[in-house]
Amino acid sequence: MSIPTSMNFVDHGQGGEPEVLVPAQCAVPHPAAGEVLVRVAYAGVNRPDCLQRSGRYPPPVGASPIVGLEVSGEVVALGEGVTQWKLGDKLCALTNGGAYAEYVTVPQGQALPIPKGYSMLQAAALPENFFTVWTNVFQRGKLQKGETFLVHGGSSGIGLTAIQLAHAFGAKVFCTVGNDAKAQACRDVGADVAINYRSQDFVEVVMAHTQKQGVNMVLDMVGGSYIQRNLQVLSPDGRLVQIAFLQPSKVEVDWVSLMAKRLTFTGSTLRPRTAADKAQMARELNQHVWPLLEAGSVKPVIYKVFELAQANQAHALMESSEHIGKIMLKVAG
Repeated sequence: MSIPTSMNFVDHGQGGEPEVLVPAQCAVPHPAAGEVLVRVAYAGVNRPDCLQRSGRYPPPVGASPIVGLEVSGEVVALGEGVTQWKLGDKLCALTNGGAYAEYVTVPQGQALPIPKGYSMLQAAALPENFFTVWTNVFQRGKLQKGETFLVHGGSSGIGLTAIQLAHAFGAKVFCTVGNDAKAQACRDVGADVAINYRSQDFVEVVMAHTQKQGVNMVLDMVGGSYIQRNLQVLSPDGRLVQIAFLQPSKVEVDWVSLMAKRLTFTGSTLRPRTAADKAQMARELNQHVWPLLEAGSVKPVIYKVFELAQANQAHALMESSEHIGKIMLKVAG
């Protein structure tokens, strides 16, 4: 397959509201040593994309300035020293940026094979959520079989992934959501208890279901007023893992329970992690999670697919929080 010199991509200009996203053209990137060039089939839409578009999440030094963190597609060129992939291979990948485009370069270790039986659309919905959940829930949070687990934002792509993986590995799963339809969607994929935060207090519900012991682990992407309540809802030796802030990150917190219950409060962001870190995550996903995907016990939930040129509509939907699961962009057939 011949590679053109220019490609279509989505430009976010100087940043702003979703309408700043417009189709544009630029040069096709060249893979550096250890990278593959991927002809993109589909790209996923994620909250960090919206933050980058609005100017609140600049790409790391050396990363593509184009928005987008996950793709599926075909390898069309190899950088020097690439050994894990060959021309024509189909894969999905966690990118360092650049996914909202017809071509993107990816470090070879951040790519994974398309799970058996999966379409390109389904495969593109995997990397960002599964890398994020794996590193935070299992590597950092060390969730174990038989433990209790609370995830906020249960109907988001991250939330549904966390519910399914925690359930698959034998944890009892609680989640918070904003309406009854989202609660049912979470129960459908493995949540034991879905809490509507508009009408229920998640601390009260969790305590009632755990004989007032609380949960072993909380995965939070809300922050703000949730931080103090997360500390309340954790059991002794519990772990709180913070991965985002939909509410303010600067809050007043009474930390006494951190000492009294011997709690661990940690967190991470995925994008700045090293290529070696991400490659290790990919290896562990391939070993422990890809078999679950291929067996059908875990799967991505896709809400809506937009054309690449409709990325502004995709971002508006993401920021409305009306969706259940993944929002995707179709780049090529």
